[in-house]
Amino acid sequence: MLIRSSSDIPSSEITPESVYLQRRQFMHGIGVGAAMAGLGLPLASAAATKPELAALNYQSVVAKSSNPFYTDEKPASFTDASTYNNFYEFGTDKSDPARYADALTTDPWSVSIEGEVAKPGKYPLEDMMKLMTLEERIYRLRCVEAWSMVIPWVGFPLADLLKMFEPTSSAKYVEFTTLVRRDEMRGQRSAFSTIDWPYKEGLRIDEAMHPLAFMSVGMYGKVLPNQNGAPIRLVVPWKYGFKSIKSIVKIRFTSRKPRTSWEGIAPNEYGFYANVNPEVDHPRWTQRYERRLPGSLLRPNRIETQMFNGYGDQVANLYKGMNLRRNY
Repeated sequence: MLIRSSSDIPSSEITPESVYLQRRQFMHGIGVGAAMAGLGLPLASAAATKPELAALNYQSVVAKSSNPFYTDEKPASFTDASTYNNFYEFGTDKSDPARYADALTTDPWSVSIEGEVAKPGKYPLEDMMKLMTLEERIYRLRCVEAWSMVIPWVGFPLADLLKMFEPTSSAKYVEFTTLVRRDEMRGQRSAFSTIDWPYKEGLRIDEAMHPLAFMSVGMYGKVLPNQNGAPIRLVVPWKYGFKSIKSIVKIRFTSRKPRTSWEGIAPNEYGFYANVNPEVDHPRWTQRYERRLPGSLLRPNRIETQMFNGYGDQVANLYKGMNLRRNY
């Protein structure tokens, strides 16, 4: 998980700003304040406009001294993390999401739960959040194009969410689906798009239940920006970034492996597992090295790629006995 103390993050990047508190009625209630982990201070909550959100309990960030996933890697700046994105629903250029995602309406928001569960239904995001505790985790997130960032996300373990719906013994996989709203998501209107909307991703159930898998509703102590997947997205830090699906509207539990969007587009390049493996080159480029952002033309900040993005000690057991060249 590589959670890092936020005590060395500039206060300008972790202190909630009044402008973000005005964005969405739901996010008023979340109050994703920053925490000073080194001092053991809890996440701060803002005044809720909905009574049921006022009772949310916020978990203190785990102090680095007791945290087995601590990392001292410096996060990218909020500006870099929020302006250099892949979110093809808004365009293919890295700057397109920040340029166009303001058109997306994120309140109200609900998530449909389907398939092999005891409690299917359509759940307002507020109802799901009532049972969650928020925490801050700092992850490496690596994209298959060989660039990566270190980002402090705010949210809750995916396992905590999935357990709410009581998966049955037949649930072997979890499929996630992104919103389709062509009037607000200009990339979905593009005649040049190769994606069969909606965008879909999936995990094996044991991957989804792993403590590292995380549902994010914020970053840098702020509400999650639209371009980063508001109002709720997945973060799977040991996999390539395209597994971390954004703006989720449906979660389906299934006995069969779902077909993901990138498998449909280019199955020889983007497999279901998408585990970072520097020993297996992408068909069009090497994966032995990555550019850790921020960087520059003269200082590209090129580093060696780590197996499982550096989380091998935590997740390698999930793939024991598997051929990770074939199951890419």
